[in-house]
Amino acid sequence: MGGEYMFKITGLDKFTREMDQLAKFAKEVDGELASVSFDPSDPGSIELAISEMEAAIHQKAISYEYNDMAVNLVAQIKANLREQILMKAAAARLEGDAQ
Repeated sequence: MGGEYMFKITGLDKFTREMDQLAKFAKEVDGELASVSFDPSDPGSIELAISEMEAAIHQKAISYEYNDMAVNLVAQIKANLREQILMKAAAARLEGDAQ
């Protein structure tokens, strides 16, 4: 009663193309993305630095806007760098208070 069955997987072309694009994008954003400066005691200055950093990332990612994996990576990068800027500002304020 047993038999041999063949299964076919389709749609991998799009997945492979998106993975190739994701790898290319990852190489493009590896390293220094942008240099921003801010006054750690000025919330507006901090937010401006975050906006500048997000704009720099967006500029690199614009050609990948239809790649869901790249879009998710961009969101993660932005969140991570936002947190880094906020932490650096807080550390600078603490250091300034200690002096």
